[in-house]
Amino acid sequence: MVNKTVPRPKSKLRENVEAIIIAIILALFIRTFIIQAFKIPSGSMIPTLQIGDHILVNKFIYGVKIPFVKKAIVPYKKPKQGDIIVFRYPVEPDKDFIKRVIGGPGDVILVKNKKVFINDLPLNHDPGMFTDTHVISGQINQRDNIGPITVPPDSYFVMGDNRDNSYDSRFWGFVSETEIKGKALVIYWSWDSEDFGVRWNRIGSLIK
Repeated sequence: MVNKTVPRPKSKLRENVEAIIIAIILALFIRTFIIQAFKIPSGSMIPTLQIGDHILVNKFIYGVKIPFVKKAIVPYKKPKQGDIIVFRYPVEPDKDFIKRVIGGPGDVILVKNKKVFINDLPLNHDPGMFTDTHVISGQINQRDNIGPITVPPDSYFVMGDNRDNSYDSRFWGFVSETEIKGKALVIYWSWDSEDFGVRWNRIGSLIK
């Protein structure tokens, strides 16, 4: 006759600790490879994104990237013109920026008197907004006049939709593909700090 050892039931404390550890691992996995939340701190993407919008970013769409390696090990698709992307700010990599892709590798970018041209063609269906009627010479500032410049390989030219109030590729250059974290997906929460209220009409809006 064989004596069977009956396993001791797990204590409630151990069960709770294991559940918490599993939840943390899953949360870190999702945050690292799939979806990450970001808050919009400035008005550089107005009117598309408002200060106080909280958004979810799809980190999987441009390929799975291993932390600290940056290069996608499972490439999926490339950023395209019009995508709103979150990336590490090239000047200070510990900060995240969000802008719209204007041109990709090989594209020739020209901004002439606030009008954006890509490969000698006007940028059609441009959601960019200019609110300042004053045009600044390119010899003084690159805000309203820059180029033509060619986007280098594996890089992107980005601009904020609030064109007169956006610190973007016109001033600090291109975004390397390795620094892109993902594509803005949806607004899941929006808080208006000036009126101290929830912008209910923005919650659930897809970001385009």
